Amino acid sequence: MQLPYSEELNIEYLGRLFDNTSECYKFFWFKAIVSNIKKDKLEIPYEDLVDEMIADAWYMVTEYYLNLGPKDTLEAIVNLIKGKYPLIKSSEDKSKIIKLLRETDDKEIKSKKRTLTYNVPYRIQAPFLKDMKGKDWNLGEGKLVDRINQERRLMYYFTELQGLQTKILIDKDWAKYIIRNQEIINGWLEYNMILYLQKRNPSVPGIADKLYPPQERKLEKIKKYWKLILTIEPVHEIYGNNVLTENDISIDHFVPWSYVAHDEMWNLNPTTKSINSSKSNNLPDWDTYFSRLATQEFNTYEMIWKYDKVHDAFEKCAKEYVNSDSVRYRMYRKGLEKTEFRNGLESIILPVYQSAKNCGFVNWVYEVS
Repeated sequence: MQLPYSEELNIEYLGRLFDNTSECYKFFWFKAIVSNIKKDKLEIPYEDLVDEMIADAWYMVTEYYLNLGPKDTLEAIVNLIKGKYPLIKSSEDKSKIIKLLRETDDKEIKSKKRTLTYNVPYRIQAPFLKDMKGKDWNLGEGKLVDRINQERRLMYYFTELQGLQTKILIDKDWAKYIIRNQEIINGWLEYNMILYLQKRNPSVPGIADKLYPPQERKLEKIKKYWKLILTIEPVHEIYGNNVLTENDISIDHFVPWSYVAHDEMWNLNPTTKSINSSKSNNLPDWDTYFSRLATQEFNTYEMIWKYDKVHDAFEKCAKEYVNSDSVRYRMYRKGLEKTEFRNGLESIILPVYQSAKNCGFVNWVYEVS
């Protein structure tokens, strides 16, 4: 992606910020800087930037189970905080995560936050510091700050070193450039993050949908489809064997949405609201639940070809929730026997299930209260 030209600033150096990126810090540091500039903050403490970095990485690590790097410190800090504060939801509001980080007295968390400032504030501007090579970077932090502050036309400079209270001072011309071109810069940043994350998570689908907190899914058409089926014959959901009612039905992603990042019909099944909440983004135990899922799906498949109104409702849903002609042929063509249908469903869902399991999604069995 091409960044907008500027006569006053060296945009070529900006475009090289993420060259040679082996860890994810640079993306989150720059993203936090842009976020603060958009709020007209040009003097920003390290701690504000670090807290925002952690909050931005929170969803990727705890909700989507993304790998941020081979020995990534930011990912390790997120997991540390999650372990110390297990009641914080994976989908928690960003402002609440930042509030926790600001108010915590936990010495280990504070120490780990400081480690995020040892390299990235300085190294990210390496393309601008073309005269600094190799051993030039191996100075103490204070001397490195003094050395960098002597350069001209950088994006930002530093106040006197005071740990997490050290501030970066954004150059006003760079701030104006970022504000003026913020949409393009955000797109460029996202593009580079996607490339990096896809490399680190080669088997994970929907990386572009996992840069931000999870959004509410629109599954009303699917819910309406299942409510129609309920009017024809009883439906037992697969986890607790409860008979579903029109007033207590929720659409579950068998393999969690936070892994698949789609709403394909073959991965959707109805359950109760409380069970769906209990399951959260865990993986249902395969040996316990796949046979039940296959039976339920085959029963509805038979109804598609038995009742015209179910067939019509299916076709309306399929336009939005069946996006592969191959899947459509393998699972929804007329005349399938139960074994053939089950084998087709298993061939589609099992590789996705195994991949999610390999990424760390937790096995789950419903416990009847």
